[in-house]
Amino acid sequence: MRLMKYLYLIDFNQPFPSSEYGGLIAAIASNDTECHTLLFNEELWDEPHTGLIMQAVVKAQKFALKDEYESGILEAFTT
Repeated sequence: MRLMKYLYLIDFNQPFPSSEYGGLIAAIASNDTECHTLLFNEELWDEPHTGLIMQAVVKAQKFALKDEYESGILEAFTT
């Protein structure tokens, strides 16, 4: 039996006044925990805001993938 994977579309914004950084990140993961780990390890976030990563993952749009894909970040469009 293969492990189900999902396409995550994560909309993330670091709050003002420390930053107006944000963007859209597309990632493939088998669950929220794996997606959080992928994002955390990529250091895409300013240190004070790493606690918001899981919140963004949980709120992300998720799409079940029919074929087998490797977990990872596909693209990050950030400012």
